[in-house]
Amino acid sequence: MTDTETLLAEFDSWFGDSTPDRPGPAVAPATLDARSVSAWFGDHKVLDRVSLTMPAGEVTALIGPSGCGKSTFLRTLNRMHELVPSASLAGEVLLDDVDIYDASRRITEARRQIGMVFQKPNPFPAMSIQDNVLAGLALTGVRLDKAAKVDLVEETLTKAGLWKEVKDRLRQPGGGLSGGQQQRLCIARSLAVRPRVLLMDEPCSALDPTSTRRIEQTITELAAEVTIVIVTHNMQQAQRVSDRCAFFLAEAGTPGAIVEHGPTAAMFETPQDPRTADYVNGRFG
Repeated sequence: MTDTETLLAEFDSWFGDSTPDRPGPAVAPATLDARSVSAWFGDHKVLDRVSLTMPAGEVTALIGPSGCGKSTFLRTLNRMHELVPSASLAGEVLLDDVDIYDASRRITEARRQIGMVFQKPNPFPAMSIQDNVLAGLALTGVRLDKAAKVDLVEETLTKAGLWKEVKDRLRQPGGGLSGGQQQRLCIARSLAVRPRVLLMDEPCSALDPTSTRRIEQTITELAAEVTIVIVTHNMQQAQRVSDRCAFFLAEAGTPGAIVEHGPTAAMFETPQDPRTADYVNGRFG
C-alpha cells in the first residue's frame, strides 16, 4: 500500500464518521506511551514488546538500520498499522494515559489527535494548495465558514513555514509545488485538524539539502506546540532536531526491539550499549 493509498484509506475511515465537528483552538501537546507493543504481518513478527515514552512537547527520533521495525512502530502509534489486512498488534499505546486501542475509543479520534506525515510528499496533485490544507477537515465532516477557513489556511501554512511562498497562489494546484514545498503543505494539512502529536516517517529522505534544512527548521519551531515522533536514517538530523532518541535493532532474524533510548546528547556522546555506539558512529547500518 503506497503512502497516498494509505492516506486515502485513512480519510475514508474518517469520512464514515458522520458526526460533524469544529476545530477548536490549538491544544496542548500530549505524551505518548507505548507499552509492550508487539506487531505482526500475518505470522511474521516484526516488533517484540517495544516500550517507549515520548514526552509531550518534545521531538523523539527513532533511529536504526533498515528493516528493524521503526516505521511499523510509528504506524502503531495512530492505528495505521491495522490498515494492512494481515496486520495484528499486542500491547497498549497511551495518549495521556488513555489507550487509543481501547474498544470504547473511536479510531477516528485517535487519528485526529495523532497526525502523520509520510516519507514522500503526497498532496492531492490536482487540488489547490488551499483545498489541500482543508482536505482533512472536509473529509472528517468539519464545517467552517469562509472566514474561518481563510484564517486556518494562513495559520497552518505559516506554522509549516510555507505561507510567504504560496500566499499569492493558494488556488493553484498543490502538485505544482517543489518537493520540499509539497512536504510542508502536507505538514500544514496535518496541522489543520489540531493534532496533539505529529508522526513523521523519514520526511526529508526524498528532499534536497536546502529543503531538508527548511523542514528541520519547521520541526524545531513546531515542537513547542505538538509532540513530534520522527523516523530518520540521518544521524546528523537526529542530533539536530530531536530531544530524545530510541535505537531499534533486529538481529539474526529476530523481531525489531529497542536496544537503548534516552536524551539525544547522551545517546550520541555516551551510549550505554556498544551496538548503539557502533551505529551512531557509522560502523554499521
